[in-house]
Amino acid sequence: MNRFYDIFTFSEDFPLIFTQVNFWIFFAVAYFIFALLYKKVPLRNSYLFLISLFFYYKTSGLFIGILIFSTLVDFFIGRNIYKTDNKHKRLALVALSVCINLFVLSYFKYAYFFTDAFNTLFSTNYQVLNILAQWGNIFSNQNYFTIDKIILPVGISFYTFQTISYSVDIYRKKLKPLSSILDFGFYVSFFPQLVAGPIVRAESFVPQISKPTILTKHNFDAGTYLILKGLIKKMLFADFIAMHFLDRVFDAPEMFSGFANVMAMIGYSLQIYGDFSGYTDIAIGLALLMGFELPKNFNSPYKATNAGDFWKRWHISLSTWLRDYLYIPLGGNQKGTVASYIILSVILLGVILAFGNLLIVFSTLLILLALFILSLYNSKVRNQINTNINLMLTMLIGGLWHGASWKYVIWGGLNGLGIVVYKFWRKISPYELKNQRYVRAWKIAVTFIFITFTRIYFRGESMDHISRWYSQVANNMDWTHAIDILVHYQAVFWVMAIGYLTHWLPQYLKDRIEIQYSKSPVFIKIALAVLTGVICYQAFSSDFQPFIYFQF
Repeated sequence: MNRFYDIFTFSEDFPLIFTQVNFWIFFAVAYFIFALLYKKVPLRNSYLFLISLFFYYKTSGLFIGILIFSTLVDFFIGRNIYKTDNKHKRLALVALSVCINLFVLSYFKYAYFFTDAFNTLFSTNYQVLNILAQWGNIFSNQNYFTIDKIILPVGISFYTFQTISYSVDIYRKKLKPLSSILDFGFYVSFFPQLVAGPIVRAESFVPQISKPTILTKHNFDAGTYLILKGLIKKMLFADFIAMHFLDRVFDAPEMFSGFANVMAMIGYSLQIYGDFSGYTDIAIGLALLMGFELPKNFNSPYKATNAGDFWKRWHISLSTWLRDYLYIPLGGNQKGTVASYIILSVILLGVILAFGNLLIVFSTLLILLALFILSLYNSKVRNQINTNINLMLTMLIGGLWHGASWKYVIWGGLNGLGIVVYKFWRKISPYELKNQRYVRAWKIAVTFIFITFTRIYFRGESMDHISRWYSQVANNMDWTHAIDILVHYQAVFWVMAIGYLTHWLPQYLKDRIEIQYSKSPVFIKIALAVLTGVICYQAFSSDFQPFIYFQF
């Protein structure tokens, strides 16, 4: 039973995770074979598809079947969209692709979420059943798989969005379908970015598939630099502060003072940035070593001067995907549609239920009623509602994409509210057109504080857990022992300080460091790689810290 369960989830004996030595052994072997094949494009693509499947199998076990299913469905639907000129048939086919992909994603990611919401609304007691596991037990005549729990396949949110973009881009006539299913499988499953992004758009990556690989010195230098930088972000910054301070506080916030809880939130902003941007740096670097370009996913997000600017810098591949495939189709900033209002109403109802506080429920309903009445008599209010409703809806759904819980929706809604409030504030702000350093520093500080403290809904394990965090901050700051906290965890706070200082370095200085690395002799690069590896793995703990975005 345990052996089959391990196969179904992931391989514990050989985890192919960027921070594990096993991955680098795998990549060294895979890259050596790649170097022998890369000049023959069809063979190169087939090979990369097969090793990507192997990588995913070692990461997620039998969930590889879901990846293959998505690949087959969208490959054949994409071909049929391209072949027909019938407008209605094309629309039906692209709708079929979107529905199948979202159904699979919803089943694995949101089955419990939707069932719990239904039970809360209608006072029922329905239970979720793992139908696939039940079928597996029937076909094998054994009880190998547990049927009372659905396990989320690693990376399903990322590759689902990629396959949707493929079908939609063909429908929009932005690209032609790939003729080989092996080539398409390579696009869907390319292992560097498969399990945690960046989300690769079909229109940007598919054209690279048919081109011959050109391995340049620039690719090698940029790729190795990004890999080393990514390892430092993940292992030296994110994992160190998490293991030695953050996890202790967040596991039991009531056991620490409000000051410690606030410092943990500030540290968490560095952890999640180092963790996620570290992963994408390594992914982009690995792809460059094989001659492929992946999209940039982060652009110094904590230099943002407002919430909207932040989301142009953070998880860029998701933000632009939601903009092009959700926000604009819903009407963008031009109009609100009936679908927009219906979806927004359902989401707001769920958020209200999640709070479970009558005062919050009453206040929200009162505000919505006032806005509705004003919109009936004031065209300006009506236009403002219509132009911002799709933005809020996109942020709410973006929050839900991150996790099957209302706390993620609240987190997305708070970020959307921050963007909307700024849109009004900039019209009356006396500082909007000023660019002095102190003004810019003030904007960055305010934005950073806002983004950081909305993340309690991202990091908190439940609404009760979040309430305990708020309680400590509101009632037990304990300023008298603040110095003791700083002294006791001084190694953590030094690492946090260095992490934030390097993040806020001027971009020209960061570019200069990368240029100097590129110009350095090979033996210097090797020495830096060895030094980075030794430092990172010396700081590495046996307490394994998976990448945060693996859960999405």
